[in-house]
Amino acid sequence: MLYSERTYRRRHRQEDLLHFQVALKETDLDIAVRKERFSDELVRVAEEAIKKCRQPLEEYIQRDPAFLRALAPYEVPLTAPPLVQEMARAAKAAGVGPMAAVAGAIAEGVGRVLARYSKDVIVENGGDIFLRTSRVRRIGVFAGKSPLSFRLALEIRPDCSPLGICTSSGTVGHSLSFGRADAVVILSSSAALADAVATAAANRVQNKEDVQAAVDYALSIPGITGALAIKDDLLAVRGRVKLVPFGQTSP
Repeated sequence: MLYSERTYRRRHRQEDLLHFQVALKETDLDIAVRKERFSDELVRVAEEAIKKCRQPLEEYIQRDPAFLRALAPYEVPLTAPPLVQEMARAAKAAGVGPMAAVAGAIAEGVGRVLARYSKDVIVENGGDIFLRTSRVRRIGVFAGKSPLSFRLALEIRPDCSPLGICTSSGTVGHSLSFGRADAVVILSSSAALADAVATAAANRVQNKEDVQAAVDYALSIPGITGALAIKDDLLAVRGRVKLVPFGQTSP
């Protein structure tokens, strides 16, 4: 089923790619692929990929409902579905509950399937992104009412992808956060890990003075390659992150 786009998605358009939306229950994806690779069949592939991610997760939660509610790392058996185990590992590394990794994990699961059909793939799931690219791309940073919102973009080079780019906020959206960050953006080769760490780092931001500690914390976790945090008019950044003005044309 195709859904109308969320308004912020218009600012993330990649002009050389074709964007389409696919949704199933709580999963609402904006997907971009090379224009010549798009087809009705590819939409069906994306829909099936979402189902293959969600169904084992939903069935596991029925058997183990505490997994859904946990706000701290949660042990799962080796017999748990691969996506459940991936979420649990990411949550353990970040010190949060496993559902903090769900959006990133599904974005990557769908993205890796679509990467068999297109060299360039972007899957965005509620602000959490899986990206594989053959050219330099720029991803704008949305930070709610902060004056820095959509003033900066992340420049991502092909040798840095596949890459998870995940965002958590205490002032934007409906996801659970115990902090007040306008945006915390985390980069990792694992989108599930980036998602979980984004939540954990954002939980640490109550005021502007906390943004540096938040990015320092994020970079202390193995597998995290870059982090930035925004609160009001203050930004902290660390790691393999290149920022450019938003709207600047990619080279």
